[in-house]
Amino acid sequence: MVDPDELRAWLRLSHVSGVGRGAMRRLLAACGSPQAVLDAPQALWQEQVGAAAVEGLLARQDSDAAADAAWDASLRWLEGGPQRQVLAWGDPDYPPLLLDSPDPPPLLWLEGPAWRLAAPSVAIVGSRQATPAGLAHARDFAAGLSRRSLCVVSGLASGIDGAAHQGALDGPGGTVAVTGCGLDIVYPTRHRALAARIPDNGALLSEHPPGTPPLPAHFPLRNRIIAGLSLGTLVVEAALKSGSLITARLALEANREVFALPGPIHARQSQGCLQLIRQGAALVTSVEELLEALPAHAGSVPAPGPSTAPADRADAADPGDRAVLGALGDETLGLDALQARCGWPAAALSARLLALELAGRVARLPGGRFQRIGRA
Repeated sequence: MVDPDELRAWLRLSHVSGVGRGAMRRLLAACGSPQAVLDAPQALWQEQVGAAAVEGLLARQDSDAAADAAWDASLRWLEGGPQRQVLAWGDPDYPPLLLDSPDPPPLLWLEGPAWRLAAPSVAIVGSRQATPAGLAHARDFAAGLSRRSLCVVSGLASGIDGAAHQGALDGPGGTVAVTGCGLDIVYPTRHRALAARIPDNGALLSEHPPGTPPLPAHFPLRNRIIAGLSLGTLVVEAALKSGSLITARLALEANREVFALPGPIHARQSQGCLQLIRQGAALVTSVEELLEALPAHAGSVPAPGPSTAPADRADAADPGDRAVLGALGDETLGLDALQARCGWPAAALSARLLALELAGRVARLPGGRFQRIGRA
């Protein structure tokens, strides 16, 4: 969990105009912490992220005011419940599968136990204007996955999302709801009772600080988190211009499985699923068929504890750090080659590499390659 001073620095960095998530990674790898980035000389900013970000750094009065308002709102929200926390890149509780996705958010506001985010998960998404049959299918698939100790991830939207959360709540797998607004706001408001139940058997999650409204641009961003947390994504009813198809595309970009439930060929809500099937998504009609297609490491929910994510703070004395640094040696290696040497799961290796990168022990090079810095 991020402490208050560090959270303030993260928020100030994230509000600097011209600094996207890729630039933040480069700056953090060069400096080691958000506050060190903010205190770094302009020359380093110019070298790492260019003139536009330097201009944003120099004109920080307004952005700092916005960041401090988000920090105040976050502190008030954190005081409102025992299961509330904020996670950041490099935090040992940051979900490893999400960290292994193409665009993980630097900050996550979480209500619920952090170990839920490391549980083997399947996303279920679909139409807001779902048919009664689609709602029943979503509930049944979610209940079946949860009974088999798989967490169900969705977006708390009307229709299929809400049915999936409801179906998963009574099983041991539980559910994670990813929102497109701050966690002090429930959208849609009809899901207030549902949202109140979820932290008891799952978690509420957002990349937006408390007080952030549910703006339209936030929902495609939310979809990448849903896909990134999950081993695979099941689409249950979707029109051709559906946000669920965005989630499916993002799942493919994160090298995850995509499943689609077939429906009547002339029904509008079936067209998106049928298109996904034509494009190679796995057609499934039962939970058993879906489970057969999941990666072999899909298993039971990990036992609760202070941390289940494999990432740890980079420390030369840590055996895992030594293993990764030793495997790198004096070479520059891509993730696949390094994974072959280490024998680690990709998510665990990516998490460890990010921790080493933030500690200044590993450099991330163009083309997705990594190089060791210094000696253990």
